[in-house]
Amino acid sequence: MENKTLRNYYLFSILGVFLASCYPIYMGLSVIADMIRYGTVYAENYPKYIIPYTPIALSLLFGVALIPITTKHFKKYPLLFGTASSTVVFFAVEFLLERTVTVTRTVTGIFSTLEDWQMYMCYVPPNSFEERTWTEVDILMGEYSPAFKFHFYLISVVLIISILNCFYGFAKMIHTGGESRRKSLVIQSIASGAFLGMCIWACFTAFYRNGDIKVSALSAVLMSVFFVLFGVSLGIYIASFTLNKKPLLSIWLPSVSAAVFTLVMYIGEMILLSGHLYRFGNGFFFEGIPGIVLAPVDIIVILASGVIATIIANFVRNKNT
Repeated sequence: MENKTLRNYYLFSILGVFLASCYPIYMGLSVIADMIRYGTVYAENYPKYIIPYTPIALSLLFGVALIPITTKHFKKYPLLFGTASSTVVFFAVEFLLERTVTVTRTVTGIFSTLEDWQMYMCYVPPNSFEERTWTEVDILMGEYSPAFKFHFYLISVVLIISILNCFYGFAKMIHTGGESRRKSLVIQSIASGAFLGMCIWACFTAFYRNGDIKVSALSAVLMSVFFVLFGVSLGIYIASFTLNKKPLLSIWLPSVSAAVFTLVMYIGEMILLSGHLYRFGNGFFFEGIPGIVLAPVDIIVILASGVIATIIANFVRNKNT
């Protein structure tokens, strides 16, 4: 890199991502060590949510490491190449862990594949796994289906593309001197950071769910914020590329995309819960509408992500267009 500022930006970026990735990478290495030593990972040694966070960390590290190469050789589409490459790395590591790692409960001697084990982790915090009787969870889960991972993959891809959009966007600003995307990238950084923080919070607490279909008020609020941040992060990502377009593309496309993807996340939760959704309370406002499962409160959450994305898209767009 000839630009000293760009070179320093790259070094700080790669160092920052590496430091942030140390724990997820450590989790992956500890699992590999146990598999080599014991041929399985014992439940009490299982690192919380190794999937999808170890693959995400490795994919982001790989994507940021590519910035010098993409800036030099893919001048028109460096983000596209970096994002595509990182996504390939994510799915390669994800599938490798899912297929090769097994988790064994020492109390019963029963083992399961990592993807099966992760499915149980979706229902309750890891610390509550051993104490749960699973009666209601078993009813909700029904037959195992790999489709439950759909929402995991969706969250992972949104995290990867939105975070890399920030790193590559600021790199391009430094390289070219253009600042038209500054506002959108700053807001994208805040939203992506908040969404990542929520993901990590969920990683250690599963947002305080206990396996029951009806969750506490705290869990309901955190889950709602999580869904909204997911949709808004995707909406801002789209808005950052449509700044100079007409309102149909610069405002409404990000808005509708945010709402639609939030709805898709709800669908992913329905798949996980065999056609059910977690309920935030009692009464009409919280009960599923016949035929669509969604409750009025769920529809409000979906619309909220679209409205917030609309406000942000209108704020960051080029008003002279």
